[in-house]
Amino acid sequence: MKKIIALLLVAAMVFCFAGCSPKNSEPSSDSNLTPEQAKELVDNLNAAADEIANSDLAYVQDKGTLVVGITDFAPMDYKDDKGEWIGFDADMAKAFAASLGVAVEFIEIDWDNKIFELNGKTIDCVWNGMTLTNEVLSSMSCSKPYCDNAQVVVVKSDAAADYQTKESLSELSFAVESGSAGQAAVSELGLNFIEVQNQAAALMEVAAGTSDACVIDLLMAGAMIGEGTSYPELTYTVSLTSEEYGVGFRQGSDLAEKLNEFFASAYADGSMLASATTYGVQESVIAQ
Repeated sequence: MKKIIALLLVAAMVFCFAGCSPKNSEPSSDSNLTPEQAKELVDNLNAAADEIANSDLAYVQDKGTLVVGITDFAPMDYKDDKGEWIGFDADMAKAFAASLGVAVEFIEIDWDNKIFELNGKTIDCVWNGMTLTNEVLSSMSCSKPYCDNAQVVVVKSDAAADYQTKESLSELSFAVESGSAGQAAVSELGLNFIEVQNQAAALMEVAAGTSDACVIDLLMAGAMIGEGTSYPELTYTVSLTSEEYGVGFRQGSDLAEKLNEFFASAYADGSMLASATTYGVQESVIAQ
């Protein structure tokens, strides 16, 4: 808004100077503009003001904060012992915000309402291991894919041998994150499921025995289940999909292309892969 006001003030000043020149005098080669030149300049400045008014980049830089919509989803976004958001996506979001010269703020959202939150400007982007589904691609301006992923079935280890094919899953009760790619996968197969708030809650359902299985992202499964993890008694079996992650912005946002440029730079200088290695997702990162 400050930039728009500044541009309009400049335009007004130029118009006044041009309009105040004597009607019968010849325009000076080094001072006053002709009325035609002044009009052209004002039109150009107004066009620039319109561009800024419609620019998500200018909006974010003007308010000084990039607001990122997330859920609790290790290893992409989760809290450390101090309550700070970390993870591959969280670290990349912090670095991207720094490249724009703004601070970053993370807000936990209801995943099913991500498009509403984005369009309502309570968040500026959805950056949380988001699968590039047809719904996402049609309702957001998205970055290029930056990670490969899959939706996998998680069961208790002592039952895993019985559930190694899609056909074997028909009698199981599933827990899935509402509005997620996992929910879409079980719906397509006609499986029985309940909706929960996030993938972490889906894992807890299986661990507690209130659901037979859940469907979560492969990257989360690698970080959260099996020996040495929070859920050593769980394992994953069948892959239901293969997919790609992207970051979503409001429709028409110029931040999507800005992020593509950032990803290309971060991949080239090694910082993207270094962060991916920290969180164990390096093999999933897509070359930019």
